[in-house]
Amino acid sequence: WMKHTHIPEVIATEKFTGFKMLKLLTVVEDNEGVNYAIQYYCQNLEDYEDYIARFAPALREKTFLKFGDQVLAFRTLLEEV
Repeated sequence: WMKHTHIPEVIATEKFTGFKMLKLLTVVEDNEGVNYAIQYYCQNLEDYEDYIARFAPALREKTFLKFGDQVLAFRTLLEEV
């Protein structure tokens, strides 16, 4: 679903220039299942803020409707140095 639905919808907003999908290899206590991180790349902070304001709420709701509380998602901003 992430590869075929969600990520293409995020990229279709034209706010990101690319992405990477990563699988967490570190074992986490009290965790059942597999953990992934999706890294999206954007040109500037304004594109990210526009995405958050205009697109993120509907995409987050769509994910919640599909998976409910089976999925934990959070955002972290990173800057390449």
